[in-house]
Amino acid sequence: MGKKKPAEKKQTKEESVSFADLDLSPQMLDSLKRATYETPTPIQAGLIPVALDGIDVLGQARTGTGKTAAFAIPIIEELEPQKKGVGPQALILVPTRELAVQVREETQKLAYGRRVTCTAVYGGKPIRDQIEKLRNGVHIVVGTPGRVIDHVSRRTLSLDNLWCVVLDEADRMLDIGFRPDIEKILRRCPKDRQTLLLSATIPPPIERLANRYMFEPQKIDCSPKAVAVETIEQRYFTVEPRCKFDLLLLLLKREQPKQAIVFCRTKRGTEKVAQRLKKRIDSVDCIHGDMQQRSRDRVMKEFRDGNLTHLIATDVVGRGIDVTGVSHIVNYDIPQFSDDYIHRVGRTGRMGREGVAFTFVSPEEGHELTRIEQRINTMLIRDEIEGFDPLELREQVDSSRPKEEPPPPPPFSKHRGRRHRNAL
Repeated sequence: MGKKKPAEKKQTKEESVSFADLDLSPQMLDSLKRATYETPTPIQAGLIPVALDGIDVLGQARTGTGKTAAFAIPIIEELEPQKKGVGPQALILVPTRELAVQVREETQKLAYGRRVTCTAVYGGKPIRDQIEKLRNGVHIVVGTPGRVIDHVSRRTLSLDNLWCVVLDEADRMLDIGFRPDIEKILRRCPKDRQTLLLSATIPPPIERLANRYMFEPQKIDCSPKAVAVETIEQRYFTVEPRCKFDLLLLLLKREQPKQAIVFCRTKRGTEKVAQRLKKRIDSVDCIHGDMQQRSRDRVMKEFRDGNLTHLIATDVVGRGIDVTGVSHIVNYDIPQFSDDYIHRVGRTGRMGREGVAFTFVSPEEGHELTRIEQRINTMLIRDEIEGFDPLELREQVDSSRPKEEPPPPPPFSKHRGRRHRNAL
């Protein structure tokens, strides 16, 4: 595709527009109607017309605002008939396997009624099946950087025919160390291509990446002035670590969530909480990075379909997974980084819906709560459950334990001193 010089106009506050105003084909309008897409979100209204003109775009928008459709729609509209044995026309790079599956499914939904083939390539799945699909010819490839490089190295994926490359969740890909892989891929792509970079934040590394590999990109900023959207109510509990599970159980019983994600910091902690919770309430499962891909796919499908109510998870689902039914988020462990808090909380309140997020904070973690509040420029509301004092309970539990006598010193042995001297 040829490139057009971006228009010299600043992004103004979006007016009310419809998909019919975006110069889309009747076939695409029918697909959008079938997918129950009523009106474009700000990132869709801003990005689609620019992308249809072949201009590079540096788009900033938080997850859950319809970014996938924003870049998938113009790609589908501009695809040409695919020739067998020729490489794909579009490549979409994403940070996680789950997001690769989601983007592929969304793209296929928007391409309804067209002969458009889209395949996802990522680790954890047999590479032979992916090779066979690529060999048969596909229009669009969605993949994680590592698996894309693997296919390129095996010569099972050619990048020579690409006219569009998308970097989705670019800040996340850089956070988890994919920058060398991304640059290696971009260097192998045709120079005369369109590049769309989508990111929740635009830190300096993203700016440098855009300056190096994009051609006069037009910036589209659809991020809210406040980091956390107004539709998400954010609360916190002060709780001793050993009382967290009792608090979680009472909270879930009080809230009766439509769907909830409970975030834990470690894989082991995720398993432990899920196992204990399964014994007390219905519809509980977990997901983390050590699980087999087949199991992760099964859990995510059940959750997306609404057949699973409580999902216990690590940050593997902290970004990029669009499950619109999530009504509650619980940070069982306070996130290590403020941006992780933003993306966790962003799993609810999707597409303007209301949601609520709770964060468990131990007395020693007050400074971490303050750091998050400074980052989002919002004070979290302190919450409590009537009749339950997690701090007092800790004191009661500790005071009820019988005091143990200190163990007697071990009997003297003539060998003890020798071992001690040898150790020195």
